[in-house]
Amino acid sequence: MSPPAIKPAAKPTAKAVAKPAAKAGGKALARPRVVPAQPLRPPAAIAEPKPRHWLILGSFLVLVMLPSLIWAGYLWLRASDQYVSSVGFSVRQEQSTPSIDLLGGLSPLTGGGGASDTDILYEYIRSQDMVEKIDDRLDLRTRFSRDWPHDFVFAFNPEAHIEDLTDYWQRQVKVLYDSTTQLITLKVSAFTPQDAQAIAAAVFQESSDKINELSTIAQGDATRLAKGELDKARTELTETRQAMTAFRMRSQIVDPQADLAGQMGVLSGLQAQLAEVLVAHDLLLDNAQPTDHRVTQSQQKIDALRRLIDAERSKFGAEGQGPAGESYAQLMAEYEKLAVDREFAEGAYRSARIAYETALADAQRQARYLAAHIEPKVAQSATQPNRAWLWAMITGMLLAGWSIMVLIYYSVRDRR
Repeated sequence: MSPPAIKPAAKPTAKAVAKPAAKAGGKALARPRVVPAQPLRPPAAIAEPKPRHWLILGSFLVLVMLPSLIWAGYLWLRASDQYVSSVGFSVRQEQSTPSIDLLGGLSPLTGGGGASDTDILYEYIRSQDMVEKIDDRLDLRTRFSRDWPHDFVFAFNPEAHIEDLTDYWQRQVKVLYDSTTQLITLKVSAFTPQDAQAIAAAVFQESSDKINELSTIAQGDATRLAKGELDKARTELTETRQAMTAFRMRSQIVDPQADLAGQMGVLSGLQAQLAEVLVAHDLLLDNAQPTDHRVTQSQQKIDALRRLIDAERSKFGAEGQGPAGESYAQLMAEYEKLAVDREFAEGAYRSARIAYETALADAQRQARYLAAHIEPKVAQSATQPNRAWLWAMITGMLLAGWSIMVLIYYSVRDRR
């Protein structure tokens, strides 16, 4: 027998709900607000995948999972092991204090500093010129294409152009440059440890040759500049000495200062004689008549001495005549000018001569060179490629791209 059906209890009406409220307290209360009954919604049905969901899942498998698995298979099954050899070096410059530093203004002739050399090396190692020189020495195409075409991603195509080899070189040779310490570190990757060491050693040798070449050019420029300054100083000194010789020939005075001292001695002697004669003349006047011939001779002697003194003094005035028809004042002014010019020319010539000799000495020694603080070694184990990191990076990029595409799809769909 089936159990008796249970009838659902009747829902209280709005009047039945309102009656007890009206009787409570014996007073009439405000009628409550009647809320109409809401029909019950049916339960949600089980979600079923739609075509767009299958499309998104398929795109995930095709665009993310499949390329990721292919990339992982290539990395672990076909990618060849690579070995890394490191070499670190810096540009060193001999610290010396040449004698020209004491003269001031001539020290820049000795060359520049080491910072610019390091910057030049950084660009030179990454340049096509370096690639061509290393290729001629070691045959880079053969060394970088040992596993071609088995490993067509990491190996080099030997039939590619030099521009492609330069791009591949910049990928295989990492140049780490510390601008603070001026140190350069190279990390060279190759398919055998011997190739990596040979390439690192060749790069160090080519860099050393480039530094020597730059040093030679700088020293040659410094030597030519010093030689030009020396020739200029020699010419000026020769001209000043010739001007001094012409002055002596024209004035017939070897040393105007010594000649002037002699003239002053003559004038002093004449003045002393005049003083003696004046004293004797006064004494003579006390004992003789003015018409006495002795008084006359004494007066004539005084007049002669005064004329001589006046003549000697006139040589020092502006209108006085010297040995060459010029006053001693003009001769001394011209001589002092020539003496100052000669002294300056002699000082400049000595400075230029020291600078030239120092430039020659610098040109004969190696002022700048490369000092290796890390020698290239033969690697014991392969460290490249970093398979786990490369796989994670590519997978992350694929996942990010797929996520962006899904977001764009739903954004466009929601706008419709």
